[in-house]
Amino acid sequence: MNRFSPSVPAEEYLADSNVLFYLSDAVTQLLEHKEEYTQFGVIRYFAEYFSSVKNSNHVLFREFNYIRATPHNRASFIRVFWRCYRQIGKSGDLLSMLEYRSLLQLLCPDFPVEVVQSAARIVLMDDAIDCLMSFSDFLYAFQLQFYYQEFLDSVLVIYQDLLAGKSPNTVIVPTSTSIEQLPSVAAEENDKEEQQQDGVEPSMLAQCVDDLCDRFKHSFPSRSCMREILEQTEKVSYYSFLMSLAKHETINQTIAVEPPSPSQSSNSRNTLVSLGKASRCRLSRFEQSTHRKLKVDTVGHDCTVNHPPPSHSELHGVLRASA
Repeated sequence: MNRFSPSVPAEEYLADSNVLFYLSDAVTQLLEHKEEYTQFGVIRYFAEYFSSVKNSNHVLFREFNYIRATPHNRASFIRVFWRCYRQIGKSGDLLSMLEYRSLLQLLCPDFPVEVVQSAARIVLMDDAIDCLMSFSDFLYAFQLQFYYQEFLDSVLVIYQDLLAGKSPNTVIVPTSTSIEQLPSVAAEENDKEEQQQDGVEPSMLAQCVDDLCDRFKHSFPSRSCMREILEQTEKVSYYSFLMSLAKHETINQTIAVEPPSPSQSSNSRNTLVSLGKASRCRLSRFEQSTHRKLKVDTVGHDCTVNHPPPSHSELHGVLRASA
């Protein structure tokens, strides 16, 4: 949306761009750390806050409710995750779901394991979520699950209704609140063997998904991409549908995050360390202050990757160097 277009009402632009959300958070952060931030001026503080938002560095070490609050925050966190750990993709390490959870919690201390489990199920498509996954496979699945979580939850409910024999015309499109109140969803999600064997008619699922998009208030993948996927099979299961979405190039470009290619990845942790040392001095005062205030206790994280996890300063350095 072009903010300079006279055809766009100011209220609509503010709502779509979430400017008021970021302004409110900036004020909250300023009040909580008033003595430290006001040392270099309130105007400069706001300038550096919004510069951090623009550069997608604002989500580092923030709480989960913040990083999922807006589509930009979600895309930014996915990008931060890739930029901080892309050397894993280059080295070819295969990690478990718990190890990926540990890496995510280094960036967001309260990142819920349920989101990581859902991403792992997309890759593995069965109950064996303790199997090892490549970084690119996990990233494809994770960015789909995290960015479109509300939509995928709604599609799951629709899929389960279709498996139960309900007509597409009687499928009830759930709200985000109703999903949380359905205890059967989590239980039935584990019954993937039956789902893989049965599946549903792609045309029926396509119609229900299209109806869902008409009234859905959150982000959802391109309708044309979803129709394209569903037209290519005679039967479709929930997780095969999600895997196809996760590997769809257009959808990944929409989220604006691509899994690492060899030319983009670091070959060793030494590169990560050198980037951190070279870039540490270029951190803005706002980012340095945020880093000091949001220390993450990594003790107890069961991260057993071959490369030791990078420090917070190294993570900051990578983000600044690769921006």
